[in-house]
Amino acid sequence: MRIFLAGASGAVGRRVVPALVGSGHEVVGLTRNPASAGKLEVLGAAAVVGDVYDAAALAHAVAAARPDVVIHQLTDLGAGDRAANAKVRVVGTRNLVDAAKAAGVRRIVAQSISWAYEPGDAPAAEDTPLDLHGAPDRVATVGGVSSLETAVAELPEWVVLRYGTLYGPGTWYAPGALMARQAFAGTLPANADVSSFVHVDDAASAAVAALDWPTGAVNVCDAEPAAGYEWVPVFCSAVGAPEPARVAGERTGWARGADNTRARKELGWVPDFVSWRDGFTRL
Repeated sequence: MRIFLAGASGAVGRRVVPALVGSGHEVVGLTRNPASAGKLEVLGAAAVVGDVYDAAALAHAVAAARPDVVIHQLTDLGAGDRAANAKVRVVGTRNLVDAAKAAGVRRIVAQSISWAYEPGDAPAAEDTPLDLHGAPDRVATVGGVSSLETAVAELPEWVVLRYGTLYGPGTWYAPGALMARQAFAGTLPANADVSSFVHVDDAASAAVAALDWPTGAVNVCDAEPAAGYEWVPVFCSAVGAPEPARVAGERTGWARGADNTRARKELGWVPDFVSWRDGFTRL
């Protein structure tokens, strides 16, 4: 197939490109960074430098690519700015979906997150409602996710990849990256909040597999949701940081982790890093 990959030079995107090319697909990769264009071409993609906030230019790029499928891996996390990331989910997705529709694209695969669900007692499955009634900062994030998923669903065929917390090269959870710096500063506490993780390589493999998945949302994470009491000390050890402080208290209601049963049992996707325990030791 011909595939237009938005966010091709990001942590997930630059892993998706060689996987798609290796499977025989033709890839046009969108990046906003001119310095990344050559790197994408080395990986086997045709590179387009563009800004998803320029709706007209984006529509032209998608039309020129003549894709069968659009893959959305757009993020804006380099500076740790969650507001900027929410903006790209809302505005960038809107422009990308409009461009895809104008070009006659029927199918889109889009990156979302698996910690946007409403509070509950157990890891959340895909039919759990999104948490649109929490604190203002939480609603800003979840609202961006909801806007992204609603827009994507305008295409006839769509898959939303609700990724767990990404770790590995190019993510916040890697040696020297944002969460490692917090670990060294003693500001990454071990608490009761539960997280689900996915290695960035497994996130990429799911994006490729999703080309053939039925329409719907899918939790893409490993099968071991864990409280901060468990994973934070392992992460600190992996990046060489001191033992973290243990913070007593109840779990935040929405910090419940995600259930990956649909991905594993219905769709046959199994991560290579079956647990963050294994993955963290190989950071």
